[in-house]
Amino acid sequence: MAYLRCKDPVRNDERDIPLRKPLVTIGRAEGNDVVLADVTLAPTHANLLRKGNHFTLSVIDRSTVFLFNGQRARSTDLKVGDEVVFGRFTVTLMEGEPKASQPAPGTRMSEVDSLRKLSEFSRDLMAEASQERIFKKLLESVVQITGAEKGFLIANKDGERFLAASHNVGRETLDISRVSDSIVERVMEDRKAIIVSDAMHDTTFANARSVVDLRLSSVMCVPLSYRTELLGVLYLGNDNVRNLFDQQDLALLEVFASQASMLVHTALLLNELQATNRNLRDQLRQTSQGGMIGSCAPMKEIYKILRKVAPTDLSVLVLGETGTGKELIAKELHRLSSRSSKPFISINCGAIPENLLESELFGYKRGAFTGANTDKIGKFEAADGGTIFLDEIGEMPMALQVKLLRVLQERVIERVGDVKSRPLDIRVVAATNKDPTEEIQTGRFREDLFYRLNEITLQLPPLRDRGDDVQQIAQFLLNKYAEQYGSKARGFSAGCINAMRSYYWPGNVRELENRIKKAVIMTDRQQLGPDDLGVEPKADRSKLQTLAEAEEDFKKHYIRQALDQNAWNKAQTARELDVDPRTIFRYIEKFGE
Repeated sequence: MAYLRCKDPVRNDERDIPLRKPLVTIGRAEGNDVVLADVTLAPTHANLLRKGNHFTLSVIDRSTVFLFNGQRARSTDLKVGDEVVFGRFTVTLMEGEPKASQPAPGTRMSEVDSLRKLSEFSRDLMAEASQERIFKKLLESVVQITGAEKGFLIANKDGERFLAASHNVGRETLDISRVSDSIVERVMEDRKAIIVSDAMHDTTFANARSVVDLRLSSVMCVPLSYRTELLGVLYLGNDNVRNLFDQQDLALLEVFASQASMLVHTALLLNELQATNRNLRDQLRQTSQGGMIGSCAPMKEIYKILRKVAPTDLSVLVLGETGTGKELIAKELHRLSSRSSKPFISINCGAIPENLLESELFGYKRGAFTGANTDKIGKFEAADGGTIFLDEIGEMPMALQVKLLRVLQERVIERVGDVKSRPLDIRVVAATNKDPTEEIQTGRFREDLFYRLNEITLQLPPLRDRGDDVQQIAQFLLNKYAEQYGSKARGFSAGCINAMRSYYWPGNVRELENRIKKAVIMTDRQQLGPDDLGVEPKADRSKLQTLAEAEEDFKKHYIRQALDQNAWNKAQTARELDVDPRTIFRYIEKFGE
């Protein structure tokens, strides 16, 4: 048997191509009998004509050449052992049996080898990451099993057809709009395989476009189906009359296609789930800021202010109900600042006894009191260069408020029992769940300290006012604790989602987290229900305000926020809000009421 040995010095490999046809085409385009992937070659560069034992090589276009014995040539006779250079490829005419690196076109696999191929295909398929590679791998496998010389795979998704893979068929030759001929249409409609053993003389399909365009002598076409879903169609063809398909080939192809369809469906479904997870992660990144999750309008506004304020050293006062995430705000301010590599120190002013709070904040000198055996630095010194977060600042005793005011004004501290002042470089973030204005009016909080802390105010919305954020936060927490505790819980029932949205959440995100953690540990279900979280629709739901009441409350809140941002400069606030200054004074009187 005569064959061509093609050597590629760039990839350092070689392949043998049997010469079974009297006319063999050579070029860089798919669809040639010998495909040489070199851009310097023409799509179809040359023909090799065989007459008996005589071989003649000729270029197609007179403007192209090849190298024979080191000389440029357009036509030559070849003998066994002669070498021809096409671009980077060296092609040698050989005689004997070609290397059996893979089944040659027209060579069928045995049934045992076909089963091995199916096992190999199923193993390799799970490693493929893209739909394009999955379909290409499938077509490569069936070509090797059946010995087909040409083939293509048409995928069907959501009623749309597209060419997913092809073998020895140039895409410029195979127009998807022309592939949908009588053979493909019949298979898609009936979901049954078709074999045309002798296509040239078949009365039904001899004029099928694919048969005519690809000059095929024999055709097999089988559906790729999983249950009621049509994944696509596999189309295989031979253009050599000595390699006509028979019923045994079709039976083998049907068995392989049937099993492969299940594997392909699983792989595509897995890829779709992975893509969905990537999209969800991207969506989460777009609707979050640091450790905070949420995309409602108030949270977006907070993210915007955060990014503007973080690079500065302005003191920030964070207001909000308990459990709304005030410490997360402080941590994000620190993370986004130039102090991020320095310490972040947090202290709960309401959790430390009054007689110990001063020494915790400012430290103490050895001998300052009984038990003070060594010098100790306080939280403020520990935060030097970084950020200190004073949580529940409204619980701080009045005496300490005076000392804190001095620290904020002069940026120095004195340890308990010491007379030496120590300079500090710190950024202060404070938080409270109380109304500072009310605390000032009742005499529980110093007004001058409030203004010193209140260079910027951030008002966190309660969870019940954050709309769809409840579901986003709940799903994030569910994923986190389900993985941590090995729970099978994966989502929430529709009733549970409605209950979470309508529940009042007095403890806000902290309460939601505690309920989900408990539910994840206790449940045996994949979907959590309202009873798992201990919430019921409309539980603790306040009566809705009238539209006029809601509008008035919004105006009060918005004007108060504008005043805070302008250090209660009433004229400046009126200018920014484009209202008469008397409007601002009128609302300040309402604040007092």
